[in-house]
Amino acid sequence: MSEDRGRKVPSGRLSRLAAFGQLAGGLAGGAVAEGARRLARGERPALHELMLTPGNAARLTEQLSRLRGAAMKLGQMISLDAGDMLPPELTAILARLRDGAHHMPPAQLQKVLAAEWGADWRRRFAHFDPRPLAAASIGQVHRARLPDGRDLAIKVQYPGVAQSIDADVDNVATLLRVSSLLPSSVDIAPLLAEAKVQLHEEADYRREAEQMRRYRAQLADDRRFVVPEPVEEFTTTRVLAMDFVSGRPIDTLADAAQDQRDSAVSALLDLVLHELFVFGFMQTDPNFANYRWQPETGRLVLLDFGAARAVPPETAAAYRAVVKAGLAEDPAALREAILAVGFVSPLLLERHGARIDAMIAVLLAHLSRPGPLDFSDRRFVSELRAIGKPIVADREAWHVPPVQTLLVQRKVSGTALLAVRMEARVQIRDMAAHVIAGQ
Repeated sequence: MSEDRGRKVPSGRLSRLAAFGQLAGGLAGGAVAEGARRLARGERPALHELMLTPGNAARLTEQLSRLRGAAMKLGQMISLDAGDMLPPELTAILARLRDGAHHMPPAQLQKVLAAEWGADWRRRFAHFDPRPLAAASIGQVHRARLPDGRDLAIKVQYPGVAQSIDADVDNVATLLRVSSLLPSSVDIAPLLAEAKVQLHEEADYRREAEQMRRYRAQLADDRRFVVPEPVEEFTTTRVLAMDFVSGRPIDTLADAAQDQRDSAVSALLDLVLHELFVFGFMQTDPNFANYRWQPETGRLVLLDFGAARAVPPETAAAYRAVVKAGLAEDPAALREAILAVGFVSPLLLERHGARIDAMIAVLLAHLSRPGPLDFSDRRFVSELRAIGKPIVADREAWHVPPVQTLLVQRKVSGTALLAVRMEARVQIRDMAAHVIAGQ
């Protein structure tokens, strides 16, 4: 970690509630100040414009990073699928939430591990580094060595995370409402309910160890990937121990040769296709921190399986229809498919059907070019943004896709975002056609 961001995690109900109250007050103060400045210039800004100021973006990011847990995770969950269309201020908030969190100071870490492993837990290790390798929304990771020389990675959950999930999700939802970041017509209740279920599952590290074993078995014969082995002896509901697997942050792949980037991204996109259409099971969190790259072998290390879950057959079937329509370059079929999967609503098509058709035409023109898909070519994004601007502005037509669609799309979009970052060139049409044909 490049900077010391050690700060005690608020673990009690009242302390977390107070933090949300402090955040709401800060956002309101920032909005009032911005409103006064704009009114003095003769403007009449909307409330959501006042809330999305640089100052409020910084306040929101800092407080959610400090709270960690569901408060931060919920921001991450919606941060990977609409970056080209969201207001830039909101995009900046969500991007910073992907980058990391404060970590526990040593005294708080000691208290957590003593509760899980006993007061004399240090005697079980030849070395335990109190400085975390990484700090994220639900826990932080430490490196340790056993007396026999075996290196482990130890993920330690922040105190109070599991107990605060439901309240944190409700508090974040309240902030979204009072800040007018979402219009009142958007029903986010199903998303919030699923967020609570998912976060409770992710807070169970014994469950995550089971998912890790499942992926190890599924990918045992695939030399493109490495999945750590969980260590049962040190794993509890709140602590997950696994083999330490060396690797560089996936971001460093951006400096590799073109063929290495293409190979790695092709592997990840192929994995997504197999998860969706073959395995029926998907790790739905594509946070870049969940991947490592081994330049000496070209293999990819897969980490963090708390968000792994079954893909409902009806969701896979809906995505299959989208892929088939895209491969056939059939705009009418693609229009019906994106409606069925829930990307657009009947109301949206009624009010903006011509614009949706125009966006489909732009996408098909981009995807149908011969040869590999060049993810570094983003010229079509400005066209989509220009066409879609009135759609984004029509807040009353906004809707939330089905939760299962959101979970799958989070993985699809996040992996595509990584492909863009790597400027990869991938034979995605051939890959998709091959997987679909095998069904």
